[in-house]
Amino acid sequence: MAVGIRTHDLRKVYSSVPPMAAGGGIVARTSARGSKQPAKEQIPALDGLSLEVHPGEIFCLLGPNGAGKSTTVGVLTTRVRPTSGQAWIGEHDVWKEQAQVKRLIGVVPQRANLDFSLTAREILVYHGAYFGLSSKIRNERADALLEKFKLTERGNQMVRGFSGGMMQRLSIARAMMHDPQVLFLDEPSAGLDPQTRILLWEIIREYHQAGKTVLLTTHNMEEADALCQRLAIVDHGRVIALGTPGELKASIPGGFLLRLRFANQTPQLIERLQSLAGVREVRAADGTGADVYADRGGSLISEIANSAASTGAELSDVHISEPSLENLFLHHTGRSLRD
Repeated sequence: MAVGIRTHDLRKVYSSVPPMAAGGGIVARTSARGSKQPAKEQIPALDGLSLEVHPGEIFCLLGPNGAGKSTTVGVLTTRVRPTSGQAWIGEHDVWKEQAQVKRLIGVVPQRANLDFSLTAREILVYHGAYFGLSSKIRNERADALLEKFKLTERGNQMVRGFSGGMMQRLSIARAMMHDPQVLFLDEPSAGLDPQTRILLWEIIREYHQAGKTVLLTTHNMEEADALCQRLAIVDHGRVIALGTPGELKASIPGGFLLRLRFANQTPQLIERLQSLAGVREVRAADGTGADVYADRGGSLISEIANSAASTGAELSDVHISEPSLENLFLHHTGRSLRD
């Protein structure tokens, strides 16, 4: 039976000493005993995040670095204790039933944490032993996974000599070793070459076809579009959009995004752009440009240039893009997914 994932109003606040202030040093506070200590800054990583991942679904958390994706995975995999809120894997409360949850999940962290004193095969076999697999089963699975991930020839070699892509493949193989019902992959294709990325996508799809639930985090729009049945776009610890890739792209006003840059931009220009046929929404950007959401793309350029000239401005740069997850993120946040 497939296992789902739920979170309700997850909040996580980290405390850290702030960096040296320019010219002022570290801000200090006085303790009860009179000694001065560095003040701690409250950094919210999750701000009321609620999600439901259906059993047997490939679900994606999409967002830039620092959006809260890895913290969400940390909470769901028992590595990060939330400040408040709840999380469940299937019917198990993550923080009340950690042992049961750990048997249901496989985790691929953002950075490989392999034991460099072991061979690839030993890493898989020992992982199977942690989960109580018999010697016969864990050896059979280790051989099968080494073959699946194209690592058979390197199975008896120490992993310290492996490339980054090989380490990532082995990390995923290790997470699958005990046949978990839910597989978490945190930025699985970061730094991988195109050939390895395609292999990884094929394996994820195959695992999903076996009835497993997969949750992956990424800031790669192509990956989210290719793999995920549904996705949540996350920023500043909150879900800002949720749905299938097709639904989310269709929700962009007009579909096309024209990113414009002007010399001598004027307030009158924004009003003129808004009045053009097919334009759904205009947003001024940094005082020198505008983002125009419209039903058409290239055919608008001459009209935009004429509008600019009539208000004393000059069109200096144009970038047109069709409906995409990147455009959706720009629409909600005003910045790139890669910022």
